[in-house]
Amino acid sequence: MKLKRPTRELAFSLVELLVVIGIIAILLALLLPTLSRSMQRARQIQCINNIHQLGQALHGYLVDNHSYPLFTQRHTEEVKWQTKLQKYELSPNDNAKFSQIVQAGIWKCPSASKPANSPQETLFISYGYNWYGMGALTDTNPLGLGGHVIDASFGSSIPVNESEVVNPSEMIAIGDGFRGGNGVVGEGQVLWRTYVVTDYLGSTKRSFSRHQGKANVVFCDGHVESPTLKFLFEDPSDAALVRWNRDHLPHREKL
Repeated sequence: MKLKRPTRELAFSLVELLVVIGIIAILLALLLPTLSRSMQRARQIQCINNIHQLGQALHGYLVDNHSYPLFTQRHTEEVKWQTKLQKYELSPNDNAKFSQIVQAGIWKCPSASKPANSPQETLFISYGYNWYGMGALTDTNPLGLGGHVIDASFGSSIPVNESEVVNPSEMIAIGDGFRGGNGVVGEGQVLWRTYVVTDYLGSTKRSFSRHQGKANVVFCDGHVESPTLKFLFEDPSDAALVRWNRDHLPHREKL
């Protein structure tokens, strides 16, 4: 009668377990950057879709009014440009308040977030309107889309007619809410090339990280592009400057 040898129990040794853990760690290290880039790209695509819809709403407003929305920061909600565009099927809730409109749905960039150290009562707005073009607040006749005359309360009363935009395919209308110049970028409901800007709570770093150094913008003709922040706010070439102004001139004297 033959004696059976005792069967060896199947188990990992400590060395084998460490090898498996090491392989998993290496795979994760290789995959995480790819996953991160994929998530960033998905958020940018969502933002581009939001901007495109805002462009469609602007087109609807132009069809009805043949002029661009006035820009104002007055307390009356009905006169704000966001409230005017909201009426063009951007949300099923037509009675939403301004503070609700700009923080949800297509008005909220998925890559933008309110700074943790910002005052709680401060309203964070993702997207901006090219209301001023190039220049400073002291200019009496701004070159953007928000109106001909800007008063001390940031309100305007004379709208820009649709026919006044010389080259709609080269005129920025709405985009990520950035304003900047000389390497400093701020955030808010205006899209503005100006030297009157401060690095509020680290806004420059946040702005450059939102879309990997780019901004999503829709032009007056409805097409969307993603130029770099350096092109928008630092490039001194005519090609960069004319895109801010409805007369399609660089206005280099405003740098």
